Amino acid sequence: MAYSYEPHHYEDFEEGEEFISVGRTVTESDFVMHSALSGDWTELHTNKEYAEEQDFGERIAHGPMTFVQATGFVYRTGIVERTAYAFLGMNYMDLPNPVNIGDTLQLEMEVSNKKEVGRDDVGLVVLDTEMENQEGTTVFEGDMKFLIKKKD
Repeated sequence: MAYSYEPHHYEDFEEGEEFISVGRTVTESDFVMHSALSGDWTELHTNKEYAEEQDFGERIAHGPMTFVQATGFVYRTGIVERTAYAFLGMNYMDLPNPVNIGDTLQLEMEVSNKKEVGRDDVGLVVLDTEMENQEGTTVFEGDMKFLIKKKD
C-alpha cells in the first residue's frame, strides 16, 4: 500500500521491508522553483528553445532536483515522520535517465541495512531506492542513509 505508512522507529524497520510512495507529476513550476532556490539557471533546464536543439530535445530536470524529489518521497510516505534524526548521505547515487516536465514519478524503497551505531537514542537505517517515471523508466537510484530515533 502506498502512502500513509505509520512512522517507524529504528526497532520497527526490518531488512527486506519495502515501501512505495505516492506519485507526483513534475511541472514547469518545479523547474523554476529549483532554479530560483539553487541559482542554477542552466539553459538546458530553463530555455525551451535552446533545449529543443540539444540531445534530449526538450528541457530536462536538474540532477539535484531529481535527488530532492526522491528524498521528498521518502518523507511523504510517513515512515520517518518525527523519527528521522539525520540524513547521513549516500554511498551511491545514479541518475540513469532524465526527468522531463510532465513526468509522473514514484519511489520504491527497500530496507537494505539496519545497524546499531553505539548510541542509545538512534540507529542506522539504509534504504535502497529506485524512482521511476510513468513508463517504468528508472530516473534515480541510490542508498539513503538515515539515523532513526529509537523508541523511548
